[in-house]
Amino acid sequence: MAPTKTNYDDDESSCVLESLNHNHNHNHNHKQKLLETQNKSIVESLYKALLGEGHQMEMVSKLLASDLEWWFHGPPECQHMMKVLTGETAHNKGFKFEPRSFTSIGDCVVITEGWEGQAYWVHVWTLKNGLITQFREYFNTWLVVRDLRPPRWEIKQKSLTLWQSQPRDLYRRSLPGLVLAI
Repeated sequence: MAPTKTNYDDDESSCVLESLNHNHNHNHNHKQKLLETQNKSIVESLYKALLGEGHQMEMVSKLLASDLEWWFHGPPECQHMMKVLTGETAHNKGFKFEPRSFTSIGDCVVITEGWEGQAYWVHVWTLKNGLITQFREYFNTWLVVRDLRPPRWEIKQKSLTLWQSQPRDLYRRSLPGLVLAI
C-alpha cells in the first residue's frame, strides 16, 4: 500500500506566506503613515515660513521643486500664493494664508483650507521625496477630492470621496463646485 501524502508542508508554506504578507502590509502601512506625517510637516513649515519675518523665503524656496507645477481656479485677482512664491508680493504683505486644517491623503498629497474674510481657499500640495512638486489653488470653490483608481481586492473601500471642503459659512453662500480626481 502506498503511503498517503499529507499536506503539512503546503499548510506550513501557506502560513509562512500569509505571515510574510501580513508583515509586508504592516511595514507598508507604517511607511505610508511616516510619509504622511513628514509631508504634512513640510507643508506646515511652508505656511509658518510665509507668516514669519526675516529671511523666511530662503526656507520656502528649499521646500519647492524648481519646476513646481501650478494650477489655479478662481478669480484672477485672487492668485495671492503665486504672487508670494514668485516674489511679486512680499510674504509679509497682502493676503495672509492661515490654514484652518491640514489633511494628508495617501503618501504624497496634503490639503489645506482656510478663510480670510469673505475668501475661502483650498490648497492641494503634492510632494515627492520631501519636495513640493505640484500646487493646486482653489479660491471660493467647493472642492471634493475623489480616488478614481480601481479598488484593489485586498482593500475594502467604503467611499471614493477622500476629502471635501468644509467652509464655515457655506450655508449662507453659493460656491462653484469642482471634483479633483487623484
